[in-house]
Amino acid sequence: MTASREETANEALERAVRLLDAEPEAALTLADAVLKNAPGLPPAEMIACQALRRLGNAGAALPRLAALARRHPGAPPVLWEWAQAASEAGDVRQAIAALESLTRQQPGVASGWFLLAGELRKDGRHEDGWRADLSGIHAASRDPELVQAAMAMNEGQLEDAAATLKARLERLPDDPVGTRLLGEVAWRRADMAEAMTLVRRALDLAPGFDLARDFLIRLLLQTNRLPEALEHAEVLARSPVNNPGHDLIMASVLVRLGDQERARALYEKLLAQKADQPQVWQNLGHVLKTLGEQAEAVHAYRQAVAHLPTMGEAWWSLANLKTVKFGTDDIAAMEQALATLEPDAADRQEDVFHLHFSLGKAYEDAKDYPASFRHYDRGNHLRRTMVRHDADQFSAEVAATRETFTSAFIAAMGEGGCPAPDPIFVVGLPRSGSTLVEQILSSHSQVEGTMELAEMMIIASRLQARVDEGEFPDFRAMVSSLTPADRLRLGEEYIERTRVHRQTDKPLFIDKMPNNWQHVGLIRLILPNAKIVDARRHPMACCFSGWKQHFARGQTFTYDLGDIGRYYADYVALMAAFDRQAPGAVHRVIYERMVADTEAEVRRLLGHLGLPFEEACLSFWETRRAVRTASSEQVRQPIFTDAVEHWANYAEWLDPLRAALGPVIDAYPDAPAS
Repeated sequence: MTASREETANEALERAVRLLDAEPEAALTLADAVLKNAPGLPPAEMIACQALRRLGNAGAALPRLAALARRHPGAPPVLWEWAQAASEAGDVRQAIAALESLTRQQPGVASGWFLLAGELRKDGRHEDGWRADLSGIHAASRDPELVQAAMAMNEGQLEDAAATLKARLERLPDDPVGTRLLGEVAWRRADMAEAMTLVRRALDLAPGFDLARDFLIRLLLQTNRLPEALEHAEVLARSPVNNPGHDLIMASVLVRLGDQERARALYEKLLAQKADQPQVWQNLGHVLKTLGEQAEAVHAYRQAVAHLPTMGEAWWSLANLKTVKFGTDDIAAMEQALATLEPDAADRQEDVFHLHFSLGKAYEDAKDYPASFRHYDRGNHLRRTMVRHDADQFSAEVAATRETFTSAFIAAMGEGGCPAPDPIFVVGLPRSGSTLVEQILSSHSQVEGTMELAEMMIIASRLQARVDEGEFPDFRAMVSSLTPADRLRLGEEYIERTRVHRQTDKPLFIDKMPNNWQHVGLIRLILPNAKIVDARRHPMACCFSGWKQHFARGQTFTYDLGDIGRYYADYVALMAAFDRQAPGAVHRVIYERMVADTEAEVRRLLGHLGLPFEEACLSFWETRRAVRTASSEQVRQPIFTDAVEHWANYAEWLDPLRAALGPVIDAYPDAPAS
């Protein structure tokens, strides 16, 4: 008889479990019936409390669960249910007590830590909550499913990784670690918007997830959302974990924002704690160079190569100061570094090509031009294999732009755009004298120098994507679709997004992104009162100087003599067409004329901008400001003429460049007849 009654109770409880989610009221009735005959029966109490919680009556379940936990303190399911009920009932202290007991018993269960973190934050114990999140992340690192997904992602099996993670998130939608990992998969598939959404979601679920916040900062930097990146970096800096990486990423954000002094302080702090950090020495060197502290920058770079002699980028950073001359000991050290890297050259390509560029500069200083060209050529050849640049496609895009912005088209588009007169765009090719123009203008009392700003490129890329994705049949159709309201919005977006780079109340500022020559038509449409200055240098000198320069990012056309020659020719053709269609819209500064008669050229430039002449513009090298381009040291001294014909020392090897430039050479400084 007793056995029969127990079987009946078990059957009732099994039926109650099946009804819990769909019919919690029926499940509660069954459990209470069992408890009437067997008061305090733990399984029945558990089911009754689960049903009450599902019915929204966690308060009634709470004392019963607390009593059950006291009787069975070693039962994790009871502790979990007690914690859930306490949380839903708003009893934070009971929830914390339950979860602290649970995580002591099951430290490898991540979900317990994440729930505890949330309750601790509700109780105002934010640092304890942060630590609980970090414990949850640590526990999740041993989850076999997450490990499998991470391995698939790292092996390039992105579809498999995504499938595993999506299936997991169907079951566990509040899993921050799986959510962040799926965000990284999206990033590796170049879906930046989805990556950002998922990583933000992971941080909503676990605000103390430092690795997710670090990743979000990097995504924000990649998309040039600098103020938001700074906000998250400041949060990360408050982490209870003392991680030098938090200072490093904060410094990276500060550098991008132009706050070089704060970045310098962080790097110096890290080096005071541990001097054997070649990467940090190099980063400090970059900041010191930007600030104009050349001697200290040289020291920092030399410390980097002293700690790691094969660190190619640090050697190149020394070479890139332009005013530093390498000696025979330096050449020997770099040649030895190349020999050391030889067995691992395929995996150390970054170091190898940086060393070749550095040796090119070293042998150039020594006037050994054959050896210099050989190293420049090797560095460029290797770098060209690592970047994507389609010269034919680029020429076609420039032609489409040239054919779109005719005088008739510009007139038909009518008035529109943001009327702000603030921006002065200095465009052209790298190594064309644009930094000199910027420094001269930044010496004027009404003009603020910033840096090479990416905002116009971002806007233009977003518009081009509408063509690439099939929304419009071609570039002209896309531009034609821009209404006056669209153009106003885009212009205001540019002004707003660049505001973070302006540190003074001067009315005008410079955007020195040289590649903006591609977008002079778009600039005219969305910022009709902006000024455009085209900095131009002799094609052979400019292209050769660009070819022997390694750029930290972008400028992928510079690593082949033929590519850079075609790029220069495309640039000249587009600017000449715009001159014909919108005469006077662009002011051209010819580098050789600026060198030969600086005052006259400066007066012409200021006159075009509607600015009064100021003597400070002639002593521009005395202006103290951060300069981040390859010419940073050259513009901190008076104009010099010895670089004008440097290319002639390499003339015998430059036939591919001459062929690509064609008639552009003889027509300079004018454009060839169209």
